[in-house]
Amino acid sequence: MSDGSIKAVGWARSIPIGSGVKAARDWTRERLDDLGWWRTDPETADDVLLAVSELVTNAHVHAHSAAQLVLAWDAECLHVTVHDASPLPPEAREPGADALGGRGLLLVDALADTWSAYPCPKGKDVTACFSPSASTG
Repeated sequence: MSDGSIKAVGWARSIPIGSGVKAARDWTRERLDDLGWWRTDPETADDVLLAVSELVTNAHVHAHSAAQLVLAWDAECLHVTVHDASPLPPEAREPGADALGGRGLLLVDALADTWSAYPCPKGKDVTACFSPSASTG
């Protein structure tokens, strides 16, 4: 953009522990539909949903808090941010082959173009970024 401005669109929703991860996925699915990703890039849309599931689960299970889910699209990358009330940074683990959990951050790392975590005054933000495939431009 020649004037240096960024055209972006964003959405935010609180996901209480009691509402479950399905509510986060359903809400995110609607936002991805608003962006047209189900039609133009369904594989990346699926990756986003899986990452949202993992990040919200981490907030509920490890931080024992509601998840504040924020999606921001800047025409190049969909930034998926989950805020929780724990100041502890997320830790990727190497779960045993028979472990039922412990793969969330490994999945996010594999699915997202990039991901990062930042401390906040009342917890932390974990952000994963997804760019649509080149064929969807």
